[in-house]
Amino acid sequence: MLATVALTATACAPATTPVASTSATSTPTASAAPAAPDPVFLAPLTGVTIAEGSAANASIAAKIDNHPAARPQVSIETADIVFEELVEGGMTRYLAIWQSTIPAELGPVRSVRPMDPDIVSPFGGIMAYSGGQARFVAMMQASPVYNAIHGQADTENTFFRTPTKSSPHNVLVKAQDVVAEHTDLPAPAQQFGYATETVPASAMSGTATSVINLVFSQMSTRSWTWDAARGAFARSQDGATDLDTAGSPYGATNVLVLRVPVTVEQDIPKSELVGTGEAWVSSGGHTVHATWSKTAAAEKITLVDDAGAQILLAPGNSWIELVPQAGSVELVPPTTP
Repeated sequence: MLATVALTATACAPATTPVASTSATSTPTASAAPAAPDPVFLAPLTGVTIAEGSAANASIAAKIDNHPAARPQVSIETADIVFEELVEGGMTRYLAIWQSTIPAELGPVRSVRPMDPDIVSPFGGIMAYSGGQARFVAMMQASPVYNAIHGQADTENTFFRTPTKSSPHNVLVKAQDVVAEHTDLPAPAQQFGYATETVPASAMSGTATSVINLVFSQMSTRSWTWDAARGAFARSQDGATDLDTAGSPYGATNVLVLRVPVTVEQDIPKSELVGTGEAWVSSGGHTVHATWSKTAAAEKITLVDDAGAQILLAPGNSWIELVPQAGSVELVPPTTP
């Protein structure tokens, strides 16, 4: 800001009288304060920087089939967060959540299980599924989400069976249409802390990791292999690369492995997610050991490192593996040249 100059007027005087000169003086001013930085807005489920107001829509979660007949699934490669959980028979299913990008279609959707209300409650929004045992549907309907269930009047025009897959592995959801029907629902709260330009992801200070090997059961093994060129971990299951509809391996910026107790009631396993346990968080080809905790169904998952500091994820999508305590977790370091 330019300094202001004060001028003093000169009085009239006889010509023979010298006129006293006055000199201009500068009035000092304080230095201008530095401009405040532009506010930063993050997509709540990925931590990616976005324009203000561009992620105001509700999230849509869905119970996604992982039976071989359901593969490749539709649109889980675009999900912000994917949970994998043990179900009966030693198999797994997914609970995937979209918010930053809503796909035209997603699926195939299947029935809910008793752990699903604990997973989806902190996100709010919409939960899409194909039904389930009455006791589990009642649990989900008591949760703070809109239940979009196949076969109901409100989903008659948004759920359909695709002819490209066999029943019961063929129920797809017109996700954009469902979200458009529920503009009254708010966007989800941010679930995790995220790295910034000046503060790196927590895993980057951890152990270099080439492969993450997971065992859910004797028949369900999973692996994530660091792909530096892609900047993500690439997924395999049951010894084969897990491919999306475009023929590319499913990828994850962050892989969160949570060891969970599993209880069984009437032959249905439930991953117990309200509690605490051991965890590993992997980003950028590195892994940090952590502790997870969740105090109630509607509360988000908290992750802290061994020093008690909050874990910061890398901005991007996350897969959360709920590995039973009876299973196993193996971190494979890079091979030395």
